[in-house]
Amino acid sequence: MTELATIEQTLEDAFPDALKPRISKAWQAIFEAATDEQACQLSEQLIDKARLTRLNRCLAVSDYLARQWARKPQILLDVLVSDTLDHPMSKEAFSALFAGLPDDEIGFDQALRETRHRQMSRFIYRDLNRLCDTWMLVEELSVFADVCIHETVEFHYHKLAQKHGVPIGESSGEPQHLVVLGMGKLGAHELNLSSDIDLMFAFEESGTTNGDKPLANQMFFTRLGQRLIKSLDKVSIDGFVFRVDMRLRPYGQSGALAMNFAAMEIYYEDQGREWERYAMIKARDVVGGAAGASLMRDLRPFVYRRYTDFSAIQALRDMKSLITREVRRLGKQDDVKLGAGGIREIEFIAQAYQLIYGGRDEKLQTRSLRQVYQHLDTAGALPENASDELLAAYVFLRNAEHAIQALNDEQTQRLPNDEDGQLRIAYALGYEDWAAFMAAYGVHRTRVREHFDHVVEEVDEETDEVQQAWADAWASDDVTQLRDELQAHGFDTHETNCLVELRENKTLAKLDDVARERVDKFAEQMLACLQAQTHRINAVELMVKLVESVLRRTTYLVLLNENPKALDRLITIASVSTWVMQQLIHHPVLLDELLTEKGLRHVPEPNELRESLRQHSLRINEDDLEDHMDMLRYFKLARQMNIVVAEATGELPLFKVSDYLSYVAEAILNYVLQLSWDFMVNKHGCPSVSGEPCMDTNFAVVAYGKLGGIELGHNSDLDLVFLYQGCDQGTTDGDKPVDSRQFFTRLGQRIIHMLSTRTQLGQLYEVDMRLRPSGGKGLLVSSLDAFERYQDNEAWTWEHQALVRGRIVAGSMAVGQGFKKIRKATLMRERSHEELACEVIKMRKKMHDNLAPTYARSPASEIFHLKHSRWGIVDIEFMVQYAVLAWSREHPELTRFTDNIRILELLADTGLITEFERRDVVAAYQAYRSYGHKLGLRQEKNEAPAADFLRHRQAVKALWCRLLGAGDDECRTNLDVAVE
Repeated sequence: MTELATIEQTLEDAFPDALKPRISKAWQAIFEAATDEQACQLSEQLIDKARLTRLNRCLAVSDYLARQWARKPQILLDVLVSDTLDHPMSKEAFSALFAGLPDDEIGFDQALRETRHRQMSRFIYRDLNRLCDTWMLVEELSVFADVCIHETVEFHYHKLAQKHGVPIGESSGEPQHLVVLGMGKLGAHELNLSSDIDLMFAFEESGTTNGDKPLANQMFFTRLGQRLIKSLDKVSIDGFVFRVDMRLRPYGQSGALAMNFAAMEIYYEDQGREWERYAMIKARDVVGGAAGASLMRDLRPFVYRRYTDFSAIQALRDMKSLITREVRRLGKQDDVKLGAGGIREIEFIAQAYQLIYGGRDEKLQTRSLRQVYQHLDTAGALPENASDELLAAYVFLRNAEHAIQALNDEQTQRLPNDEDGQLRIAYALGYEDWAAFMAAYGVHRTRVREHFDHVVEEVDEETDEVQQAWADAWASDDVTQLRDELQAHGFDTHETNCLVELRENKTLAKLDDVARERVDKFAEQMLACLQAQTHRINAVELMVKLVESVLRRTTYLVLLNENPKALDRLITIASVSTWVMQQLIHHPVLLDELLTEKGLRHVPEPNELRESLRQHSLRINEDDLEDHMDMLRYFKLARQMNIVVAEATGELPLFKVSDYLSYVAEAILNYVLQLSWDFMVNKHGCPSVSGEPCMDTNFAVVAYGKLGGIELGHNSDLDLVFLYQGCDQGTTDGDKPVDSRQFFTRLGQRIIHMLSTRTQLGQLYEVDMRLRPSGGKGLLVSSLDAFERYQDNEAWTWEHQALVRGRIVAGSMAVGQGFKKIRKATLMRERSHEELACEVIKMRKKMHDNLAPTYARSPASEIFHLKHSRWGIVDIEFMVQYAVLAWSREHPELTRFTDNIRILELLADTGLITEFERRDVVAAYQAYRSYGHKLGLRQEKNEAPAADFLRHRQAVKALWCRLLGAGDDECRTNLDVAVE
């Protein structure tokens, strides 16, 4: 083909040799796909040598453009003849693209995607050939997104209004419209090439539509929002328009998709977090007209306080610490956004100043990052040249981000690790080779990191805890000096040998100078701290194991070298808890959690934990299951470590520990359920109820056992049951429909997968589903109706015992209410006390015979198993369950709680047991569990000297025998004689 020959000639000097075959191959595919008429038109366009060179540059870099132009050469032709390549397009020009789009939903969505491909061709062409600067490009991208959102809202609004009528305000009587807030980069007019768009949906007033099939305004705008998301976000054979992220809305993924203004204002007034203020800085009304502008005015006081807001400083420090920990944990040095010195840190610096000073200085009340830095420079708020350096780095990193995304139209900021990809990025950005680009990248990252480190930094008192004697002894060529110094300061023989062996470690000897310097500095401080610790127990051995585990990753030691208080806390932990230290040895990334004391002593409420999880999740791509699973495991390990430290150091009593561990599990279950639900709905659509899509999940997780009783331990598994409501006869409404029962079964399977899969950070929880109806032979999920029939007609007594501890921990409130009614009715059933006692005793004996260690089966044993020995934890639990099943019919209040201690209190309040019996059995239960927790911290067996718990065992036995003793032979055994 003569056209290809002409193209080959233009490649001779202008392009690196390694890229020329890529360009030639792309043109060949384009001309092969073109019709004769299209090929002729293309040839005419390629006569312009300058334009041909620019197109070659695009094909050298972007596989996405090569695919699209070969798939549909008309896209390339349309762009070339549109006369829009050399100048920016206005909002009106973008809006004109939507004139005459198809009136049917399928045709409209297809046309949207074709419009997007054309504009992406234009954006990438202009960017790679530097026909616009970075600021102009991100502005154009944002305006295009605004128009796409507006046109899509209008299209679906009219379709819904035709079916249900126009939504009318309850108070005003006026038509209501959807307000769409753009957050993040969209809100700031700084969208990138392949960005997602963060949105919120709102409407002015509650009310109903005025059509023949009326809907509540809430439902109307929820459906409108769902259709908007589907039109923009859904990936079809034609691609997608924008990935839509709704996680910034009030209450996150669990919140209503659309909220009326009053509810939104109340949320931010009563529950808005500092990080939500941070996010709202960028908020902009993309769709909504006067109503949108009014909402933004009403929300402004939440974002910008009327004074210099120093109260935000600690919250910003917490955010900064979260960013720093995440960088260290994920090691994203090749990520131009999330890595150290990346785009996120530049944005954080600007927004930190906005939160603190924006209320007083209106010039900081802008969404534009460039304007913020320009004003900070003029005001002298930053060090000299800081604004220029940060803006230069921002432009460099955004250009790199655009080049990365131009490769394959993927939402990623990660630099390629293959030579071909690296060559294309370097070429796109004007560098001779990858090394030259990385050198410039390193300079910008270093500058950004330096400025980031000094924002809202905490000033530590300077202390010199490292004694020169330790430095000299550790550095001495003669190891005898170190041994003598250790023994002189009270280290015993075993401790001395451990530390000397560390000093002589072969891996240590092979470290480079930088790593060796880090280890030496840490060793000096560690030895001084250990010397000051009066009760070291096995702290020295554990500290040595920790150091050995990070000898090839000495950046962890830098963290401790620069934070002496964190090292003090680490030594304290090593002195009290083997369990925590082993977590740190296996997962040293958890050392970050030692940086602040607050995390080690603060026990958040359940909602606070959910908000914390939500904040962590915002930095993860919604579709990246692996990242979500790693984040959840880190979250759990970090919270567990915090609570163990607080428990071990006496900061928290045992039952606060159990509460906290239970709250953590509930937060994780809610998160996993919502993530799994979103995945299933995106894949299959929503299940239907009475022909309408479910607006609620209609699915709930019931916890039994320790979690149900709010008594979770550090290594407890989760006894779960999955329930759903209705939908049995329907199917989902997506492109890949499945029947509703199959939908909920797959939902349950995905939840179990996310909880129980082992990753490099371990397993979230072991999940036990055997308490579901019919046990291992039953269906994985049950409808509420089936669950009720099973409890009424088939369940064994021991299953009703288990139900005493059952409670809803995640999911639909409607399903939760249904479960509570079934549970209450089942527990209040009329029963023969004699038959019930016989069943409970029989099950207790079966458990004892099958689960108790051999020594625990003898009443004369000198060893007492805290759980399985007679008159231990299991007997207390069985007693409580018997009492609830026996007396709930006369005393319905006994069904209120699921934990043993509060049920025992109710039994005393109703006179079913005496106050003395309650006091003594509660004391026994607390003693058993407290001692067991301490054993767990030391990783020892759950056993104790029998004589140490004689008084508690007598109390448990006395109440058991009074309540159930007639049929229990053990009640005739003299416990005092047996122990003696």
